[in-house]
Amino acid sequence: MSDRFVLVHGAWHGGWCWRRVARVLRDAGHDVLTPTLTGFGARAHLLGADVGPDTLVQDVVGVLESEELHDVVLVGHSFGALVALAVAERCPDRLRRVVLLDGLVVEAGEPGFAALPPESVAARTAAAEASGGLAIPPPGAAAFGLTDPDDIAWVGRRLTPHPLRTYAEPFPLHGPLGGGRPVTYIACTDPAYPAVHGAHAIARREGWELRELAAGHDAMVSAPEATARALTG
Repeated sequence: MSDRFVLVHGAWHGGWCWRRVARVLRDAGHDVLTPTLTGFGARAHLLGADVGPDTLVQDVVGVLESEELHDVVLVGHSFGALVALAVAERCPDRLRRVVLLDGLVVEAGEPGFAALPPESVAARTAAAEASGGLAIPPPGAAAFGLTDPDDIAWVGRRLTPHPLRTYAEPFPLHGPLGGGRPVTYIACTDPAYPAVHGAHAIARREGWELRELAAGHDAMVSAPEATARALTG
């Protein structure tokens, strides 16, 4: 059976990060869209003071509506999990299920920064202020669990600053999370990415399906075949 996937990237990334997974899924007969959110990647030139959580949610809602998509498997990686969950609340009738790949998840009403330790929040905020105040500069690509030098170089060339408001302000989320759609949480374990560990307890409390994937945080880059299997399983 073929599925229709919309793959949402995480912090500092863009739709480009799904290239390898999208190829595997398409070769298997699935439809795949990989939108780039406003202010990121190929749309980095659109970064401005008005880019906040609602902007990113509307980016994906706009894709679903303009492409007239239904029965979608919506996937959110890392920070993109917050986008995916908010989209699920906005238009649950267009989705079949939601998959969060090593996703950042917070309680309804909390900002993304709530998932991080105070020292990390302070460091990211200071880095944003030092570079103009709009966005958080990207870390080195190795921070995402990548070990292959070619992968690190490929990702590192493409990372772009992350709009600060989208971490500092809450997404439009309400309980129960997921908009009533089935949710699967895939935890990347090799190596684990501590910034998203708080999501695991929320996933259990919400009754989501919880799986593990033996790959690093950027599994869609380092392990595309295994990631594709996890998304379709």
